[in-house]
Amino acid sequence: MTRDCEKPATPVLDRISSPADIRTLSDTALEVLANEVRAEVISAVSETGGHLGSSLGVVELSVALHAVFDTPRDKIVWDVGHQCYPHKVLTGRRDRIRTLRQEGGLSGFTKRAESDYDPFGAAHSSTSISAALGFTVGRDLGQPTGDAVAVIGDGSISAGMAYEALNNAGHEGRRMFVILNDNEMSIAPPTGAMSSYLSSLYASTPFAAAQKMAEGFEAALPGPIRDHARRARQLVTGMPGGQGTLFEELGFTYVGPIDGHDMTQLLPVLRAARARATGPVLIHCCTVKGKGYAPAETSADKYHGVAKFTVATGEQAKKLPNAPSYTKVFGQTLTALAEEDPKIVGITAAMPSGTGIDILGKRFPDRTFDVGIAEQHAVTFAAGMAASGLRPFCAIYSTFLQRGYDQVVHDVALQNLPVRFAIDRAGLVGADGPTHAGAFDIGYLAALPNMTVMAAADEAELVHMVATAAAHDSGPIAFRYPRGEGEGIEMPERGEVLEIGKGRIVREGEDVALLSFGAHLGECRKAAETLAERGVSVTIADARFAKPLDTDLIRRLVRSHRAVVTVEQGAQGGFGAMVLHYLANEGLLHEAQIRTVTLPDRFIDQAAPDAMYADAGMTATDIAAMACEAAGIDLRKVSTPVE
Repeated sequence: MTRDCEKPATPVLDRISSPADIRTLSDTALEVLANEVRAEVISAVSETGGHLGSSLGVVELSVALHAVFDTPRDKIVWDVGHQCYPHKVLTGRRDRIRTLRQEGGLSGFTKRAESDYDPFGAAHSSTSISAALGFTVGRDLGQPTGDAVAVIGDGSISAGMAYEALNNAGHEGRRMFVILNDNEMSIAPPTGAMSSYLSSLYASTPFAAAQKMAEGFEAALPGPIRDHARRARQLVTGMPGGQGTLFEELGFTYVGPIDGHDMTQLLPVLRAARARATGPVLIHCCTVKGKGYAPAETSADKYHGVAKFTVATGEQAKKLPNAPSYTKVFGQTLTALAEEDPKIVGITAAMPSGTGIDILGKRFPDRTFDVGIAEQHAVTFAAGMAASGLRPFCAIYSTFLQRGYDQVVHDVALQNLPVRFAIDRAGLVGADGPTHAGAFDIGYLAALPNMTVMAAADEAELVHMVATAAAHDSGPIAFRYPRGEGEGIEMPERGEVLEIGKGRIVREGEDVALLSFGAHLGECRKAAETLAERGVSVTIADARFAKPLDTDLIRRLVRSHRAVVTVEQGAQGGFGAMVLHYLANEGLLHEAQIRTVTLPDRFIDQAAPDAMYADAGMTATDIAAMACEAAGIDLRKVSTPVE
């Protein structure tokens, strides 16, 4: 499928090399600039793929913030950072915007190492207010920084960390700004009374209390619209009646809601707030995710994350899968088990489709729970369900489960509650880069008493592990699996309940053994074939469990091979470390040469997953070379079979 080759005409944007140029433009020109930025983002993402809907929703806000605030001295902190494409276009990175999420290209999120205009990196949610308050204190203690502005979405602000930061910021009472980017509501008041009120803000009498700005804003609305605005305000703040909003109770001045796509509202509100605020201010902007691009606005997911696409039609160039995705296999298997077991429930933290829990939700909506961006709550919520006698499956990406680790320790493992953790996106994940890589869960889960830790070597093994988790009522259990397609192998009709702590031999050999934990088994097979072609006999074992270890299998391998190499899609300190720990304590390290293949002690930059694993030194060639080195086999002296 071909995409549109012709780039949009952008005469105003062509004159912008930095935000300093934006601040020379008239308000009318700023509106034109926003339209051109939107066209540029659509064009660029059609070539790269990425987070389109969220970026289109903040085009006007991005232009207005850089027009009003003195960036980079003033700090704009974008929560999550996946909506930062317009910001990158405006901050000297337009010439590289078509390298988004590619190897050696721009990150799909904010990144400090990339630009001075990215003061704080992010790809996980709900961190912006905390970081902005940190910059604010730095300013007040003499550091060379100006105002701090946190831009946070209505989904992200629901997380506990955001409220902790709001509470602290309100208590501190320091001058800072929070922009609530709310794309769950829409408000489109007529331009008459609203525009006249907004235009008077900057030039009116001294702004002694920012609260008057909020009161005047609402008062300027016609009756029905005013009532709608108040309902919108109450919906966001949860504070109906005569008392102040929640934000005001926390010490913030609340302003809004305003139309985040109307520059005649955005500019005067931001200018007035910047000119007159003495304490913390929250400005509530209503936006539309995917704004200005019809295929995104009308799509169910608002083009949250897209592949390359054709601009004219919005048709995405997704390749046909050769095998089902691991995520889909999990969702379908869990749903089939739930058909038979009414105690099975599913929990996710704002990622129903990303984790496959949506498949369960379509069949059993009353047994499926999306708690929003609240991983800590999700884990303890699941623990309560388990304590009640239910069988909860808590499906969270590896990198997001890190956010709920204390709850895994304190509320699940310590109480030995049978919560089932379905850990998606284990290992390296490609274009999202190191912020989303599932590198650490093996180590941080296997360290916990009572925890059972599994990893699926392929999609068929995943079916067995979901069934095993469902049947495991004696304590917490976790199973990890990667992003993307499976291996394309034959699938079982139903899952087999595996014996806890027992692996399997996949291939028998004599010289070296490859002990794989998880989805790198395919690379082990390739390495074994390479070695076999050189006359080296290889055993392949699938550990299945990191905890408890199959000690009988490990003992057998070290006693019958010259070298044993463990392989895992995780960081140092995981499965390989546990094998070494066992062998050392049992006095078995002398039985064979032991090596571990893990991710290196550094973060791996974005690229295609295969390229990332090559960067990590984890290809089949790398595995084969390490096995031969450990066994003292010189492949140059090993005869290659004659064809």
